[in-house]
Amino acid sequence: MSRLLVVEGGVQSTVQAGPRAGLRHLGVPTCGAADPLSLALANRAVGNAWDAGGIELTLTGAALRAEGPVLVAVTGAPCEASVDGAPAGQHEPFTVPAGAELRLGPARRGCRSYLAVRGGLAVPSVLGSASTYLPAGLGGHEGRALRGGDALEVAGGAAPLAPAPTPARLRPPFGEGWTLRAVSGPEADVLDDEGLAALFGAGWRASRASDRVGVRLEGPSLSVREAGRMDSVPALVGTVQLPAGGQPIVLGADGGTTGGYPRAAQVIRADRHLIGQLRPGVPVRLLRWERADADAVLAGKDALVAAWVPGFRL
Repeated sequence: MSRLLVVEGGVQSTVQAGPRAGLRHLGVPTCGAADPLSLALANRAVGNAWDAGGIELTLTGAALRAEGPVLVAVTGAPCEASVDGAPAGQHEPFTVPAGAELRLGPARRGCRSYLAVRGGLAVPSVLGSASTYLPAGLGGHEGRALRGGDALEVAGGAAPLAPAPTPARLRPPFGEGWTLRAVSGPEADVLDDEGLAALFGAGWRASRASDRVGVRLEGPSLSVREAGRMDSVPALVGTVQLPAGGQPIVLGADGGTTGGYPRAAQVIRADRHLIGQLRPGVPVRLLRWERADADAVLAGKDALVAAWVPGFRL
């Protein structure tokens, strides 16, 4: 069994895999990759099942040394990848020889890059997933972010698919700003017409006070009726909550399952993977969308991706 030795862990690199499904009624968030599409594409590039364990790298990249030869792929936020100084591309499988150092630089755009290794990482499943859930310190590698000196075992056995580069039509574009399509939430009426127009406008930026739990949006202070508090209600990935201060929070993969803030909007499922790429400081727009159109977009996008990544759904 091969191993990857962590030389530099970066600001926050974690082992992520498939989500924790069916546990929200127990207060366990979905977890998994903040950008699940990018992790699925990395896994497919090396021939893994879409939910095999890989590494999610946030903003600053990381460096790892291979004890034995491994086949890897990098997707997500564009970054410079190199093997002992020789450049390597993204969305294409490449080999890291035994003893070589794989270095992934800072994200040039977006927020999170993903590294998959053929066979997946051999980490134990906790509550149905190998994904790291940092707030509770469970899953992944000792329930925490990776740091120098950590050793990650590569799972043995054959991967189910042949390695192959990601088709161009499935390589997500990365720009300097993001548009998230969203439908009105159950408590959208806490905003008047002017407030709704501002919410679904172009005046937001992702705050530095953001993480895998949620992304706070900075911009106009929305006037929230009823002081922005209510009884605790269910919340999902992509739920746009409105605290009393009027600065929206878009819940991410580690977001809570319930909350006491009005749910002003809900990012459509076809766009939820983009939440994980909201880099602090970038412009963000919530584009108002209709539910029927959201269902149609999801069906089309799921069909497109599933034709290349068997079993994956957004």
